[in-house]
Amino acid sequence: MLLKVENLDVFIGATQILRNVSIGINEGEVICLLGRNGAGKSSIIKSVIGLYPSRSGKITFKEMDITSFSSRKKVLSGLGYSPEDTRLFSELTVKENIILSTWVKGKGEMFSFEAIFNIFPRINQLLDRKGLNLSGGEKKMVSIARALALNPSLLLLDEAFEGLAPLVVKHFIEALNRIRGLGVTILLGESNVRIASQTVERSYIVERGEIIFEGHPRDILENEKLLTLVGR
Repeated sequence: MLLKVENLDVFIGATQILRNVSIGINEGEVICLLGRNGAGKSSIIKSVIGLYPSRSGKITFKEMDITSFSSRKKVLSGLGYSPEDTRLFSELTVKENIILSTWVKGKGEMFSFEAIFNIFPRINQLLDRKGLNLSGGEKKMVSIARALALNPSLLLLDEAFEGLAPLVVKHFIEALNRIRGLGVTILLGESNVRIASQTVERSYIVERGEIIFEGHPRDILENEKLLTLVGR
């Protein structure tokens, strides 16, 4: 198993935001965390990447205990992260935003721009455009490309489809399939079960910081009770 999260408890101040969370991802899978806004999807992803420290539990990646690793050390171990709000530098060009992430690795191996263009052809036309002049969909493309530039084994995508037009969603699903074809495993946080059903093998439903279901998205689509938990 590439990533294993066991009995994770996370607090912000005195408030517990994750309760006994356990998930597992095999190499080559595309797995989805499903749930309403505020259910805890982003908190799980942020805990895995090291932005939220855990109070108890264990995170194992490539058979290493990375629970207490810093975010930088987790990235160097092979985790890539694209946040929901993209976090691009508005005054830097697209090319600069992508290259900037590689400073973490120094002279480490970088995902090639040619490979990035094969995944997101649109980026080839945007390299000299500043971040503040990008559309929402373009910002998400660049954010994912920036994460890929570090050559991750596991890519963490938080709400990658949020706010995208249907045609752009189609292009993003195709891009995720191309990323997977390159051997990158994907953990996706998503609110739309119908989008998830087009690209993932397994889903976990997150509700109030807990995992309450594991199965294929189509199992959720066929279950009225589960649909009420993730929205329609």
